[in-house]
Amino acid sequence: MGAYFEKHYSKVDSVILEAYRHDVPIFIPAFSDSSAGFGLVFHQQQNLNGHVAIDSVKDFKELTEIKGASQDTGLFIVGGGVRKNFAQDIIVVATDVLGNERPMHKYAIQITVADERDGGLSGSTLKEACSWGEVDKGFKQMVWCEVTIIVPLIISDAYHRGSWKDRSRKRYQKLFS
Repeated sequence: MGAYFEKHYSKVDSVILEAYRHDVPIFIPAFSDSSAGFGLVFHQQQNLNGHVAIDSVKDFKELTEIKGASQDTGLFIVGGGVRKNFAQDIIVVATDVLGNERPMHKYAIQITVADERDGGLSGSTLKEACSWGEVDKGFKQMVWCEVTIIVPLIISDAYHRGSWKDRSRKRYQKLFS
């Protein structure tokens, strides 16, 4: 998708385009459970001989390979549900199953409006993730706030602090080339 955007829409501001340009893979574990997924079903029905297909198992394996190639990792979880479980399980379950034990996530921030009282995944706290061995106990923060309010503030703060300027680019997409 990024290559298509680069060819046809190179002047457009796009997260997908910038991720492509910097070799940052994008994973969407619940893609089929969205309006985009419905569009993909329609696309496949209209193009029986050649169509786009999403391989969610390959996504899972690739994210596991990124963790295997990384030292310290962290989670920046916006919301919860499938994406939260997907990112947390990569460390504890998938890397172990593939014989590449890695340390748990060192850092974690979760932004949610979900409440833990109903027992749903979106409201489960990072304290629970620590009990499963998914997140280190030291550097975790739950933020109960509506994401469209807090995420722009966090991103702006991180950008203006400038710490990213001295970091080397990881280019994780190159692991799969």
